[in-house]
Amino acid sequence: MRYHLVTLGCPKNVADSDKLEALLREGYNEPTDRPARADLIVVNTCGFLEAAREESIDTILRLALRKRPGQKLVVAGCLSQIYARQLHEEIPEVDALFGVEAWEQVAALAGPAACRPDRRAGRAGAAARPRRARPSAAAAPSDMPQASRSRRPSAYLKISDGCNAPCAFCIIPRIKGRLHSVEPDALVAEARQLAAQGVQELVLVAQDSTAYGRDRGQRDGLPELLESLAEAVPLANGGPWIRVMYAYPGHVSARLARTMASLPQVCHYLDIPLQHASAAVLRRMRRPSNPDRLRQMFARLRSAMPDIALRTTFIVGYPGETEAEFEEMLDFVREVRFDHVGAFVYSPEPGTAAARAPEQVPEAVKRRRYRRLMRVAQEVSLARNQEWVGRELTVLVESEAASDGRRPRGDEVFAGRSYRDAPEVDGLVLGPGRPLPGSMVRVRVEQALPYDLWGSLVSS
Repeated sequence: MRYHLVTLGCPKNVADSDKLEALLREGYNEPTDRPARADLIVVNTCGFLEAAREESIDTILRLALRKRPGQKLVVAGCLSQIYARQLHEEIPEVDALFGVEAWEQVAALAGPAACRPDRRAGRAGAAARPRRARPSAAAAPSDMPQASRSRRPSAYLKISDGCNAPCAFCIIPRIKGRLHSVEPDALVAEARQLAAQGVQELVLVAQDSTAYGRDRGQRDGLPELLESLAEAVPLANGGPWIRVMYAYPGHVSARLARTMASLPQVCHYLDIPLQHASAAVLRRMRRPSNPDRLRQMFARLRSAMPDIALRTTFIVGYPGETEAEFEEMLDFVREVRFDHVGAFVYSPEPGTAAARAPEQVPEAVKRRRYRRLMRVAQEVSLARNQEWVGRELTVLVESEAASDGRRPRGDEVFAGRSYRDAPEVDGLVLGPGRPLPGSMVRVRVEQALPYDLWGSLVSS
């Protein structure tokens, strides 16, 4: 059977789609990039924000309109976890709906051979109801699907799912449930498999990566997991980089900083979504709300790893946000000097406490503040990038391009990422030449741009 898989949303969804694709390929099903040629079309949806829900619905509708006789259209993931009834009623062309983590049931639709005989396939049909899958922690290593046959030089390794944080703006606990961590043996096995396939970077993702193991009684389980992964795929044997995403500010421990500093394959990079920097706003968000403790955390990380690259995310226009509170955020960005900043304009999510707050910020004000934040973030990012001019970086090559617009036509340009840049969300290192995608090269930085670096190859 031919299948076409569409993945929407965050890297955690990419990791889920990789597992689904592994299950489908175990049954000798063939992927196709063209929906018209597929017997089975699967849309792995996102339902986190209003814009993401709209993108998911638009994608489903577009595929439904082009659906040919005999095709199966399956919708799975976050959106169908919470809006299954509405999707079933409003888009009758959808043949089956599944919630989060129901990848074995989705794969079963490709035929009896799509799942290994020792797996129990769930029932599916025109009105298949989404169901919350068993927590990943309950699965023994032998029950985990094989790692993705990824063609990317990097791969996402989802270490847990669900979240216990009480954030007033977030519907993730409603979608994903409480924290459930993947067993360390399963993660080690998957890491080894990905490394054997030539993956050069493992990106650890979760709703809160620093909460890893807390559902099993571990207070600070991420450092121990990093040590296990580093031992399993040592850098000396050509092992991949290991990158940590989505750290919760209240869980970034001194032990984590020391462990990251001591393991050569762990990138000196950490993504810590703060959401805001005003103590008053953070309290309303039900987030860690002491800016001085945040400053101490960043100082601790930079003391352990002076070259660490720091990424964060902010929400602009949260209910009740005053101009003074917004200015606190801008000042904090200038003070901490983040390498990368992402931002969202606040959107009220149904069922959250923040959506019921009386002091909603006008849309025009939110948009104006977003533009101001991104201008300040860009200035800081450029200054951080300029510090690298004249220095060398190891770069993981991702792709080739014919020309970047700044060089004569015909000059070939490669694109890659250093330890400072996570895939898909951060900048690139660009330069002339044709190193192989997936290779590691040394680049001398010659020019800094607000988000990217330009340089020349020194060695492979």
